Amino acid sequence: MRHQFTHALHQLELKIFAFPRLVLAAILVVTAYFALQIPALKMHTEFADLLPQGHAFIRLHNEIRDTFGGANQIVVAVEVEGGTIFTNDTLALIHRVTQAVDSLSGVNHNLVSSLTHRTSRKIWLTEDGEMRSQPYYDPQRPALSADELEALGKEVRANPRIYGLLVSPDAKAALVKAQMNEAGAIDYEKIFGELQAVRAKEQASGTQIHATGQPVLIGWVYTYLPQILQIFLYTLLLMVGLLVAYFRRFYGVALPLVGIALSSIWGLGFVSKMGWNLDPLSLVIPFLIAARAMSHSIQLVERYYAELATNRDGRVAARAAFEDLFRPGALAITVDAIGIAVLALGAAPINTKLGYYAGFWAFSVFFTVLLVVPLLLWLLPAPRNTENPRGWAHAAVERVFGAVAGRRAAASVLAVAAVLFVVGGTLAARVRIGEAEAGSPLLYPDHDYNVSSRAINARFPGSEELYIVARTEEKGGLKRPEVLRAIERFQNYMLLDPALGGTKALPGLVRAVNGLIHNTDPRWNQIPESASAIGGLLFAYMAASPIPGALAEFLDADERDANLVFYYKDKQADTIRRAVHVAEEGIAKVGAVDGFELRLGGGAIGVNAAINDAVNDDNRLIVPLVLALAFIFVTLSYGSLHAGWLMVLPMLFATIMTYAYMGARGIGINVNTVPVIAVGIGVGIDYAIYIMNRIREEVAACGDLGRAVRTAAGTTGFAVAFTAVTLIAGVIMWVLLSDLRFQADSALLLTLMLVLNALAALLLMPAWVVMFRPAFITQARLDEDGVLQVA
Repeated sequence: MRHQFTHALHQLELKIFAFPRLVLAAILVVTAYFALQIPALKMHTEFADLLPQGHAFIRLHNEIRDTFGGANQIVVAVEVEGGTIFTNDTLALIHRVTQAVDSLSGVNHNLVSSLTHRTSRKIWLTEDGEMRSQPYYDPQRPALSADELEALGKEVRANPRIYGLLVSPDAKAALVKAQMNEAGAIDYEKIFGELQAVRAKEQASGTQIHATGQPVLIGWVYTYLPQILQIFLYTLLLMVGLLVAYFRRFYGVALPLVGIALSSIWGLGFVSKMGWNLDPLSLVIPFLIAARAMSHSIQLVERYYAELATNRDGRVAARAAFEDLFRPGALAITVDAIGIAVLALGAAPINTKLGYYAGFWAFSVFFTVLLVVPLLLWLLPAPRNTENPRGWAHAAVERVFGAVAGRRAAASVLAVAAVLFVVGGTLAARVRIGEAEAGSPLLYPDHDYNVSSRAINARFPGSEELYIVARTEEKGGLKRPEVLRAIERFQNYMLLDPALGGTKALPGLVRAVNGLIHNTDPRWNQIPESASAIGGLLFAYMAASPIPGALAEFLDADERDANLVFYYKDKQADTIRRAVHVAEEGIAKVGAVDGFELRLGGGAIGVNAAINDAVNDDNRLIVPLVLALAFIFVTLSYGSLHAGWLMVLPMLFATIMTYAYMGARGIGINVNTVPVIAVGIGVGIDYAIYIMNRIREEVAACGDLGRAVRTAAGTTGFAVAFTAVTLIAGVIMWVLLSDLRFQADSALLLTLMLVLNALAALLLMPAWVVMFRPAFITQARLDEDGVLQVA
């Protein structure tokens, strides 16, 4: 059966070279089609793509985002260096900032809050027992006197819904909060530009204006797009320089670049054709795929020049290079593409899209490199100089990596690898799902965004909110006393968490209004005994406000859903995990109340908890599945379980060491790093397949395993080493030049993965072959078609 399969592949190879111009013309037509799609390509972030839509928290988020808000919240703080905010100039500044934030594109105007916003009101009881209200700040009023400003400060401090939440306890800062409309597309770039213009305009001596929140974070990322494109250009120039230094021949430089260009056109055109967007934080994936295209091109051109030096005929050399590398190259590309396509099984839509288009992009290398490069070499004139000199670098690589041809050296390599496996596994256990530090890991700690986050969280309960919905079955059910007491019991339990900065919910409002209508007697700050009494308090509160939506931050129009808000200072994995755990325990301890339930979880904390759950599930599924599929495909291709294990061995080693590095550095696994890891661990299989196949070829030719390993190290191994060095040099550019911390950290991670994969393919895999002498290698022979088979 296997012989029939390889014979069929050989016949396919013959047909491809029987019609080289026709095959190239067909590929050119497809390339032109995809090239026409590229102008419509869009590069932006879709927030909904980050959310695992099947998660219970995200379903709740989608239900309440238009009523109570979602995770796309802008938080702006106006902070004074001296005195307090209770001056005419500072209050006017806060008001102007509030109005400007309310005017930002895409803001939900019903979900804006600030000390100077119309919804922030002083409420009092008249001598006639009538409840009245007025805004704390009226821009139409004349400047306040010193006594009036002092009185205003006292009034604000007496309101727990303002003091501490919108005005800092030391009265040196005030918050302006705004929720974005998440139902439609959010133009983060435009919103951020408008907000930065406000900050620049209103910045004055003695005051600081801080800004944080998801739209601000994504907006900052967008500002680095020109730099990202610039780094791509520098990387390309560096790779061209290395190709020139390595090959010093036209074909060696031009054809790898042709392969990169064609595969990139196919990949980008496919993304555009599907109507998908490129996310700025996922650009490293296309870079890796393009790099793999170059890797396959280098192997083909390197083999072409080696064959040309032997037979002096360009067409024979092109044909020989194709026949030698078509099967291992096709296998490597197929495993690459399927391994990347596994990302489509991820819970977040961003990974589903990425899996489809990146998998297609990776598989396009089969046509744009594996077929195009040898066919072009067949059709183009042969170089006049057919010599293929081997310099000191080839000799050095053969001497260093060919050393594993000896059993003692091979045993030493395997022993060191075993120790590293154990140590790496211990460090890998430290890796966290989610963010490992406060602020955003996308940006450096001294970046304006993280500085703003620290400043806001230092003065306020927290800028990161967890929403928990109290839901009743019947309309008006939230007015039942037993429901409000259950909500309050839950709040009190949540306050046991030392990381919780504060909370806001309907019971606190009811208590405050009840005390207010009883002449602020603290003994009346309690929840009434009847639903009608509670309803009367809520009605009195609404009647005191001449504007609609006075209760919108607490409950919906039907009085079925109430929003419980809990404030945290960061979105670290431990903070989120503890918050969700305490909330789930609290829900269980509240006790059963007929027709009432508490549901997790919206806001930034709830949404990120869902994302972390999805990332954890994806990480447990995708990485093992990539390894399993690689094992299956290689086993079937070579008809040997040992071959499958040999390919998984370097991938497994690189994976363990990568997680060990992340554990040691405190790098968390999140929705952005999972694809990088999944794609990066597959780099090694290209190297390992080419080296293993070359060892089999040499064994079939000379019958000496040690000599075969040394020859493979000096030929294919050198090409692998050069490819790895080229890719590392390109990746290092991101470390040196990128102001995006995520890009720099990912580049360091990729550098490590490239080094580990190359070392595993050049040392670990040959060492295993030397020690255990698998039959599919040691018994390899050429059949009548010139195809390697097990004798």
